[in-house]
Amino acid sequence: MTSDPTSAQPRAGVFTWLRTTYRRLPTPPRWLGAVLGVVCVLAGLYVMFRPFLSWGVLIVVLVGALLLAAVAEVVSAGPLWARVVRGVAWFVVAALVLFWPGLTITMLVALVAASLAITGVSRIVQAVRGSRPERFASVVSGIAAILLAITALAWPDATVFVVAAIFGVQLVLFGASLLMRAWRGRIRNTPGSGGAAVARSRGARLRGSIAATLAFTGSVALLVGSLALSGTPQPGPFYDAPAHLPAEPGILLASEPFERDVPDGSEGWKILYTTTNGDDEVIVASGLVVSPKGAKASPVIAWAHGTTGFAVGCAPSLLPHPFVAGGMPATDAVLSAGWSIVATDYPGLGTSGVQPYLIGEGEGRAVLDAVRAASQLEHTSLAGDTVVWGHSQGGHASLWAGGLASTYAPELSIVGVAAMAPASDLPVLLTGIADAPIGSVFGSFALAAYAGTYDNVESQDYVRPGAQLMMQEMHARCLTDPATLVSLATALSADGTVWAQSPGKGALGAQATANVPRMRILAPVLLAQGLTDTLVLPTMQEGYVADQCDAGQVIDYREYPGADHMGLVADTQLMSDLMTWTGDRFAGVPVVAQCPAS
Repeated sequence: MTSDPTSAQPRAGVFTWLRTTYRRLPTPPRWLGAVLGVVCVLAGLYVMFRPFLSWGVLIVVLVGALLLAAVAEVVSAGPLWARVVRGVAWFVVAALVLFWPGLTITMLVALVAASLAITGVSRIVQAVRGSRPERFASVVSGIAAILLAITALAWPDATVFVVAAIFGVQLVLFGASLLMRAWRGRIRNTPGSGGAAVARSRGARLRGSIAATLAFTGSVALLVGSLALSGTPQPGPFYDAPAHLPAEPGILLASEPFERDVPDGSEGWKILYTTTNGDDEVIVASGLVVSPKGAKASPVIAWAHGTTGFAVGCAPSLLPHPFVAGGMPATDAVLSAGWSIVATDYPGLGTSGVQPYLIGEGEGRAVLDAVRAASQLEHTSLAGDTVVWGHSQGGHASLWAGGLASTYAPELSIVGVAAMAPASDLPVLLTGIADAPIGSVFGSFALAAYAGTYDNVESQDYVRPGAQLMMQEMHARCLTDPATLVSLATALSADGTVWAQSPGKGALGAQATANVPRMRILAPVLLAQGLTDTLVLPTMQEGYVADQCDAGQVIDYREYPGADHMGLVADTQLMSDLMTWTGDRFAGVPVVAQCPAS
């Protein structure tokens, strides 16, 4: 039997035709190479130094970078098959981005990662099949591309910007090489050379090895950096709900000693307890209890913490510094005064489920049920009197806890409510967030909570398509995560807004209006506001206080000049006022405060 000599002909014929066609192309003039080189250098520098562009401009720039990358791969040194594979991969991504209007950034990241992986594998295969002098550069650059692909998938919201920067560097280097070739008159000197002589030169091999090593080092740094920036803690078995829950809220399910950041002379416990959401469904929340050692009948500060994030893992009891993270003021002073601290994590931060971020019923009930559960600890002796403290998100929670107490937990003795820079008038706050430089971070938390709680709130109605991935990644991180710096940098540097419409309007605005704390609080209320706060604006707070006072709620409203949002809970005058005011509540001193004059 004789073999058919044409059996392998089609495959060989295709590559022969491509190779022959490529070699027969006319040699371009030197000025064309120089012009192309200048364009690549300028485009690369623009992308490198402006990676945080508006979404539409960034996509256009990326399409151009992808096409230039495709050209760069095809005309670079190496076997024709490898150059064609890499060039086609980048060209396909560019075409999809350009002609697929519905392409999301998530899909773009996946396509870029796939192209990087294809590029890496082809370079490694090229090294195995190629000549020995080229193997090192090909293998190293191939591994670098694969590591970049892994980074792209591991850190998706930053990938668009990282890819833009990577393409910027690549374009600068490619443009510089074109300029160098044009200057030396070596742009495909002969129809058959294709610049191969330059690629085979010792200097070219050395430059290729150096470039590959730098690319590998950079890709390793990006991958290690992305892993190091992933700092969200993961709850352990303690936070798991039991198979069968009691039907009542405020039941202590589990407790264990807690020592992290507990001051000397005090002892702490981590607790798991039942609470209810706005639908009266029994759910599970976690929290902390800290008491002075040996204290008997200790009055209680029910602490409602400020924003720590939205995702499971952002519970203060899981974070390295639980009270600092939530903005708890005067922890040492509270315990030195003989008072105990009962601090809820809120549901959904340590336990499963959706955190009721700025949703009054869920927050307020969690605060009250934590006090109920803490009273069941065998190792503490808590008095009946409780003053609720809260800051920011926690200020909103404390006002709701005060309003709910008389009907939801009438057995508790709530003798005071202190709200510091509370998120009070939510529609006004959310409208302001849309214009604030870092408002997208906190807005992502509120949108995720409301979309996860109310059927008529849809995330896609409020976030531009190009910003969906960024917003998703924002609410998947805690504020203490190092990777949140990426979210903040993105929010501060991006041109334009991430919002398709104001979060203070539509279904989200309507639900936010329903969650403004307007219930009558029977206990005395202290409300503190910093006058340099740029997140919770003093004008918003003054309007809320005036409305509540007009409705008959007496509020002791105090303003602190020079205090911003976080500076308020460190303000020396506020701490002195807060401790004195709280001590008077525990001592039963009559309230003489009146609403401020409007």
